[in-house]
Amino acid sequence: MARTRYKSAGTAIPLRELPAAALRAVLREGYSGQDLRGDILAGVVVGIVALPLAMALAIGVGVPPQHGLYTAIVAGFVVAALGGSRTQVTGPTAAFIVILAPIHAKFGMAGLLLSGLLGGLILVAMGLARLGRLIQFIPHPVTTGFTAGIATVIAMLQLKDLFGLTLASNPEHFFERVVAMAEARGTVSAWEPIIGLMTLAVLVYFPRLTRRIPAPLVALPLAGLVAVALGMFVPGFHVATIASRFHTTFSGVVIDGIPPLPPLPLIPWLTRGPDGQALELSFATFRALLPGAFAVAMLGAIESLLSAVVADGMARTKHDPDAELLALGVGNVLTPFFGGIPATGAIARTATNVRSGARSPVASMVHALAILVAVLVLAPLLGYLPMASLAALLLLVAWNMSEAKHFVHTLRVAPKSDVAVLLTCYGLTVFFDMVVGVAVGMVLAALLFMRRMAEVTHARLTEGNHPDLPGPVPAGVSVYEISGPLFFGAAQKAMATLDIAAERTKAVILLMDGVHAMDATGLVALESALAPLRKHECLAVLSNVRPQPMALLRKAGLVEREGLLVCASAKEALAAAARHVGAASEPTIEAPPSAQPQAS
Repeated sequence: MARTRYKSAGTAIPLRELPAAALRAVLREGYSGQDLRGDILAGVVVGIVALPLAMALAIGVGVPPQHGLYTAIVAGFVVAALGGSRTQVTGPTAAFIVILAPIHAKFGMAGLLLSGLLGGLILVAMGLARLGRLIQFIPHPVTTGFTAGIATVIAMLQLKDLFGLTLASNPEHFFERVVAMAEARGTVSAWEPIIGLMTLAVLVYFPRLTRRIPAPLVALPLAGLVAVALGMFVPGFHVATIASRFHTTFSGVVIDGIPPLPPLPLIPWLTRGPDGQALELSFATFRALLPGAFAVAMLGAIESLLSAVVADGMARTKHDPDAELLALGVGNVLTPFFGGIPATGAIARTATNVRSGARSPVASMVHALAILVAVLVLAPLLGYLPMASLAALLLLVAWNMSEAKHFVHTLRVAPKSDVAVLLTCYGLTVFFDMVVGVAVGMVLAALLFMRRMAEVTHARLTEGNHPDLPGPVPAGVSVYEISGPLFFGAAQKAMATLDIAAERTKAVILLMDGVHAMDATGLVALESALAPLRKHECLAVLSNVRPQPMALLRKAGLVEREGLLVCASAKEALAAAARHVGAASEPTIEAPPSAQPQAS
């Protein structure tokens, strides 16, 4: 019988077992030779897919392509070995481009690596604090808005290489970059658009012929061969390639393109800063880098956990979000010491991993080793890849990332408040940056949530008989029924009319069986509403208090306060109120024959 790889959700695993949680689980269940063969095959396939993406994404950030490969090698191996997802693939992703490109432009390679390190430390703290499950509470319009915004920025950034533009400057912000490209429209190359659009056509249409072979594995080598052939036979033909654009000096020797070397240890802050010098470590430097590092951590956490959820749905597994955050943090702390940029879970590569038959984290570890072998063996050949072809690959990535159909569908069917959040996040991400977009989007979503809580929370003050009470209500007793959560934004509205009863009644029964949750604001509102009752010697009787509000009342000391009674049932509350106003003692209610208790 085939072994199921689905693990039901349960309580959080102990903190000491978070490292390598997925690998531990696989080994406990038993790992066979057949599993290993499946993981090796899947890892090689994903490595082939990830190779051009890692280079293109590094170039999108503004750094030489080998830094993307180093990220896929180091982070891909470490996060898989230590993580909480069985099939997650980690590496550089397109979402990071809009965060990392401005950091690199302002602080140089040293600032970029140090931001990744600081972001990794934040992720480690998030994992240890078990914040993994909180990511799911980020509203969907926020994630959709900033994801579409990131995709727009990425697509716009590729136009420079796709058309071979020569910019007079390299602006940091979106609008300024659009203006710079518009001003450079006269420098459009005659050949780059042909190579780029040819690559894009193969990337789009080849999967319609077969999905057995990854489209980039066909499109990029074909573009390289066409460029070499045209360069040999067509006078004046020239396109920028990895080898012509990037140069590395190693041991006094200049290497064109990607050096055939493994990731070598280095000190992140001793690499080149914005002025070509080492970055000065100071409080001012850390303060300047912290916003970007926080953005790296938050975006990394969101994207990685979303990718892990996708993997769970495809592979019938269950990831541990805290273990995944901890592993992602450790991977991002280590990667800068080998020249790698920040990494996170990659949804497309993870999906390819699952479809290729991955059974455990070993597949992602093999993917990292496959990229390492490619760097050592194929580095000279990779230098022939045209920059326009890599730009075309990122254009397709940006299109898939944007989920344009889903974006438009949300605009059509979502409530106006959600549409406002969506468009706000999108616009701020495009024209400012993702940090501003997400921050404002979250605040706006929280305000709208408060308004909705106020709308679903209701209170009603009645005098006379009430259908929820097991008998007639004596004169001088009012009934105050509350339904809905007593949260911020709703609590004041719910308790606003209670002070009306203070002067004209002797006792108030508060029916709270509809209040399942109460926060500190609700507690303060309740205390404020009870104060006038106590001043007029009006007894407040709380009935059917739910466990969470009861725990909060006990902690605040309200249960023992004079002038307040807490009763377990409406019958007890009615009797207590009747005694207080001097009415007949506890009413006797005879149940009809049909309501007599029966033995079960």
